[in-house]
Amino acid sequence: MREIEAQFPDKLAFLFEPARYKVAHGGRGSAKSWGFARALLIQAAQQPLRVLCTREIQVSIADSVHKLLSDQIAALGLGGFYEVQQTTIKGANGSEFVFAGLRQQDVNKLKSFEGVDRCWVEEGQAVTKKSWDVLLPTIRKPGSEIWITYNPELDTDETHQRFAVKPPPGAVVVQMNWRDNPWFPPELEAERQSTKERDPDGYENIWEGKPRRAVEGAIYLREMDAAIEARRIRPVPYDPLLKVHTVWDLGWNDSMSILCVQRSASEVRIIDFLEDSHRTLDDYVADLKERRWNWGYDWLPHDGATKNIQTGKSAEEVLRKLQRSPQIVPMMDVESGIKAARMIFGRCYFDEDKTGPLVEHLKRYRRHVNKQTNEPGAPLHDEHSHAADAFRYLAVVVDQMKNDDHGRPIAYPKPKGIY
Repeated sequence: MREIEAQFPDKLAFLFEPARYKVAHGGRGSAKSWGFARALLIQAAQQPLRVLCTREIQVSIADSVHKLLSDQIAALGLGGFYEVQQTTIKGANGSEFVFAGLRQQDVNKLKSFEGVDRCWVEEGQAVTKKSWDVLLPTIRKPGSEIWITYNPELDTDETHQRFAVKPPPGAVVVQMNWRDNPWFPPELEAERQSTKERDPDGYENIWEGKPRRAVEGAIYLREMDAAIEARRIRPVPYDPLLKVHTVWDLGWNDSMSILCVQRSASEVRIIDFLEDSHRTLDDYVADLKERRWNWGYDWLPHDGATKNIQTGKSAEEVLRKLQRSPQIVPMMDVESGIKAARMIFGRCYFDEDKTGPLVEHLKRYRRHVNKQTNEPGAPLHDEHSHAADAFRYLAVVVDQMKNDDHGRPIAYPKPKGIY
């Protein structure tokens, strides 16, 4: 194999030194993905390597780095060495590049990647904890390496926390932005300046690689920013002198989301959050009972009064039989509910430990955007919308949450010890 002449940004020199984890994160135009592709192709030309190129979701080969690698093969003059096939890339020495989406793989399928020498995870900001927990132990061949590139989205994203905020032993992590690219083109410079003038908040994320406080287009973007600035995400202890009201978004296959809320004058204290699926109502009630709190009402959405076809009972009836105090949230269209939610945000305090998942859902709750017109539409129905719906229901009934006794008393046994 002849010598390969190639140029790299100075910050990517570490790609040619052994390390278990090699991570580059930052903004647009930094040449990090370009450099990773180039380095992998050079190393795989020098010795036989099996390279897995992956990301969280890959619907087709067009979603992968296949095209980027193909372009770099041409740029490096390696067209005679590599054979670019429709779904793989093969080298004359036996090297092979394969492509897969993590979310589409189960544990058994991932086992086929145990012999991988290099694993390149592109768009790493989208990779979930579940995917990392499955992938990392799979890449186990002696001397194997995991390469990661990403533009950070939120500072609380799993990938950013796992590899940049608290990197594991054996990790080399660099931040790369446009100024680290010696070949940063004038066309991108014009775009960078335009973004800086047009969208200064977005500029910091897009070009300087700084994580956002909420995802781009988040419905509650400004409200979440204000909550963080005002330190309203902090320890919020239970007050035994106040009732704890619950607000439910019902689900079985989808997530069941339950907010635990206390009112003190105008303050709305969200002290706990439950979320799960495929569990019965009595199971959730058992979880709530363990908290032994001073309970108020359980607020259910309008379908809480609808009888279940299998049981013949509504969620409202079931909770009442379980000695809870269910109430139905008045009907309100989604957009009016979102407006109501925005109005109460400034009154809300979120317990930073117990309601962390709720806060993350609210940061990621966004609208569907028409790809042709780029116009925002209705809120997306996804893994974040259930908790956001429960928060919307809270906004509808928050002023009905009182601290006086009501209905039939709920007599739970008192815990041992002194209050």
